Amino acid sequence: MKKQIDYFESTLFALFHLSCLFVICVGVSWTAFITCLALYFIRMVGITAGYHRYFSHRTYKTTRLFQFVLAWLGACASQHGPLWWAAHHRHHHRYSDTEQDRHSPVTQGFWWSHVGWFLSPANDKTNYRMVPDLVKYRELLFIDKYYLLPPASLAVSLWALGVLLEYIAPWLHTSGSQMLVWGFVVSTVLLYHATFTVNSLCHKFGRRRFNTGDDSRNNSLVALIALGEGWHNNHHFCPASERQGFYWWEIDISHYILHVLSRLGIVWDLQCPPGRIYQPAVMNKEASAASR
Repeated sequence: MKKQIDYFESTLFALFHLSCLFVICVGVSWTAFITCLALYFIRMVGITAGYHRYFSHRTYKTTRLFQFVLAWLGACASQHGPLWWAAHHRHHHRYSDTEQDRHSPVTQGFWWSHVGWFLSPANDKTNYRMVPDLVKYRELLFIDKYYLLPPASLAVSLWALGVLLEYIAPWLHTSGSQMLVWGFVVSTVLLYHATFTVNSLCHKFGRRRFNTGDDSRNNSLVALIALGEGWHNNHHFCPASERQGFYWWEIDISHYILHVLSRLGIVWDLQCPPGRIYQPAVMNKEASAASR
């Protein structure tokens, strides 16, 4: 696989990271800090419950309206459109940790698996053949084509909110620039690297419960910061399962959220791990095979 990055896009990506330093100029307030954390959480749900568990793996069902909401939230994380994301992820599962896997740390190295592949012009286009179940939705095609629209509208909205709060609630000590830097820039950079660690860390560091034919691993730290995505070996063993933390002690916040939404009737038919994995004989056999 030829490794080539887009230097213009990479420069913009680096400058966006450096923009975090503007926190020195704009200062900080509890309002801006809480907004940063809230938007990290909400948009991470858009990636984990939306882009990953719904669009990539179809592990549950929902209405067309909520499908659009998930697509918009995921796009707000500035990680391209839902069809692009799903197509690349399905490709990853098909060729996991082989030379054809575009972001495997095993075959491509840590830096490339973490961020290099994301900045490569070879990976810019959406392979619509990988997502035939999604291309029939015009609104998803729209978001996929104009994937910069959701994050741009979020950035403008945050700036406008900060200006409004500065005027009507000066005791909050915030401003348009402060809300933009903390609520959008810092939050988005954190989102980038929390998501990217699933690719770069969860195929190198952690424990293997199942023999999956690749080097996927369960990593509890990544599971915490990526709302359950760190149970990666579980996921590669059963990609069709909405739940990725197979045991009660495996914290899977995205699953908890989807479970609540299912109680409310917003989503349904959440796919569970196969019951056989909880049989001791199967667990011992898989653990033994994974350790070899």
